[in-house]
Amino acid sequence: MHKIITILIVLITSLAVKAQTLSDESKIKETIDTFFVGLHKGDSTVVKSTLHTSVKIQTTFTDKEGKKQLKTETKEALLKAIASKKESDVYLEKLLSYTIKIDGNLASVWTPYEFYYNNAFSHCGANSFQLFNNNGKWEIIYIVDMRRRNGCKN
Repeated sequence: MHKIITILIVLITSLAVKAQTLSDESKIKETIDTFFVGLHKGDSTVVKSTLHTSVKIQTTFTDKEGKKQLKTETKEALLKAIASKKESDVYLEKLLSYTIKIDGNLASVWTPYEFYYNNAFSHCGANSFQLFNNNGKWEIIYIVDMRRRNGCKN
């Protein structure tokens, strides 16, 4: 009888941990989805709501000379660029999948994507997001995206 109770306690505990992970995964995905809703609409307030106050933003790409580049952007510059989107412009960053890893209050998310500007293919790549569980609210603390025009499956 003691073994059965021990097994039940272990099962219930592991189910509770699994349920918490699923809940965190959905909240993390929701944070990233909200970021892209704001990007697509040109609504910097929506995007800002997903970002930690000290977020780091970078982009990597290969330039025309074949050199690997890494550019850093400020949160303010990103928000200004989003707010400057013309109403007539259509942005669509189509996320192809989500790979989410969580350990405590840290999450890592990998999202390959295709980007379309005014309904025309522009580029593809992958985003890497790091998120922090800020006392119940998942916030993006780091974004790096990789951009390329060749080798895309569009």
